[in-house]
Amino acid sequence: MKMKKLLVIIASAMAVITGCTQYPGELVGVKGREEWFQPDPYGTLYIPMGAYHMGPSDEEITYAHTAKSKMVSVQAFYIDDAEISNNEYRQFVYWVRDSIARVLLASQNAANPDADDYRIVPDDWLEMFPVYKGDVNMNPNFIHANHYLNWDAKIKWDSDDADYQLDLNPLYLEPKERFYNRKEIDSRKLNFEYYRIDIRLAAAKNNRFLPNKSPDTQTNKYKQESFPNGLTLNDGRASENNDDHGALTEPVGDPTVVVGANGSVPTANVPKNALGQYEVEDRVAVGKGDYVPRSRKGVDRSVFIIKDVINVYPDTLAWVHDYTYSFNEPMTNMYFWHPAYDNYPVVGVTWKQARAFCIWRTHLLNNFLLGAGQSIVNDFRLPTEAEWEYAARGGNDLSPYPWGGPYIRNARGCFLGNFKPMRGSYIDDGGFHTVPIYSYNPNDYGLYCMAGNASEWIDDAFDESAYDLAHDLNPSYKFEAQDKDPNVLKRKVIRGGSWKDVGYYLQTSTRTYEYQDTAKCYLGFRCVMTYLGRAKGDEI
Repeated sequence: MKMKKLLVIIASAMAVITGCTQYPGELVGVKGREEWFQPDPYGTLYIPMGAYHMGPSDEEITYAHTAKSKMVSVQAFYIDDAEISNNEYRQFVYWVRDSIARVLLASQNAANPDADDYRIVPDDWLEMFPVYKGDVNMNPNFIHANHYLNWDAKIKWDSDDADYQLDLNPLYLEPKERFYNRKEIDSRKLNFEYYRIDIRLAAAKNNRFLPNKSPDTQTNKYKQESFPNGLTLNDGRASENNDDHGALTEPVGDPTVVVGANGSVPTANVPKNALGQYEVEDRVAVGKGDYVPRSRKGVDRSVFIIKDVINVYPDTLAWVHDYTYSFNEPMTNMYFWHPAYDNYPVVGVTWKQARAFCIWRTHLLNNFLLGAGQSIVNDFRLPTEAEWEYAARGGNDLSPYPWGGPYIRNARGCFLGNFKPMRGSYIDDGGFHTVPIYSYNPNDYGLYCMAGNASEWIDDAFDESAYDLAHDLNPSYKFEAQDKDPNVLKRKVIRGGSWKDVGYYLQTSTRTYEYQDTAKCYLGFRCVMTYLGRAKGDEI
């Protein structure tokens, strides 16, 4: 009887213990996860997933053979409802300018009396971004061991304090370079340092992580046993080189970098007790279309993190450079900075500058979300060809133009976009150079100027046979050209046509290119972001 009572008590106790656990012996998933919904990024429109016929919907009148009709599928994404404007891009330029100014004002050698106001101790910074608490490696906006930049402190550009202006002097043109002694920011110093991950390099099977699975693959300081089939196994006996847990305490592998026939260059040793290592294989351009293989052994994950520095100021001289015997000096002098052009599309930016803008915009939004205790979202980026064309068609699968019809004029005879109509009568469509980004009627998705005004950079590399190579699921053809690659490999797709182009370039399927390091006075861009999830309102 006593035994039965004891069993009942034990069973009751087990039931209580089981009932109080988070996981009652069943696969229920992690509890306490926040409910998620995708916030619509400001200035963008949601484009639902879909399938369409990418490429010419009619005869290709130029017989360029650079595009062909192909059924493709594209997942849901957001896209800017208009081209990036001068004022929006200026926010990026000013952010770079202000970040440099704050570094100067907060440096240890700063002479201004407000230097402490531009510094913030790590504890206060972590209160702003609690998600980083406990991460000893986080040093954003690093000044020195105990301070970070305080972005809440305003910069006093008009301060009368001589020491304050002395600290800011490195940002300005030197006196001998000033025009009529105007004290102006030296745009050559507005350089943006950013990082990106080379996911495609990391995804290559031969570049995957090699974990330290067992001593068999790590060292020959163990007694081995060979088998007839060629397999060699460790006999299981630990050696003096192992710690109490059997973990290897010797550096793993040969930490060298080999570039072609140029020999080996030593790198940092692999840390003791490492989880494993990478052995990365790729190639380096050496000029004239030649490459040498590169092997980096014993490296860590940072090998896939690429650092880049780029000047962010648009090439305002493109207005003069692009046209011979044409008077466009007023556009060079005024177009980017004057308030009259705030809502006009930014032009004169290279493909790399456009990509840097997308990276900056991503961090601008994600840092805000982290500070509010929310989850981050997908990156802003340039659109793929398939995404851009799908958005430009506005749901009209076979329409050659974004407005849904086969003509460039409406029923009243008015032109529907800003381009070069007739035989050079630029004013017949209501424009001249560029026009404000919300001009003309939007397409059925609500997107403005998907044809004309400013051509737009695309993320994809240009190749005449790209349609034959690309997949039919989110097709994309990418190539990360190196500095010494031939120019033909630096071509990037541009779409949409511009104010200086004839009507053919306004068609949704027309594709052409510019070189990634060139800036043109007719070339701008807009950003996209992949939607998180399958579709809005999805309850499947």
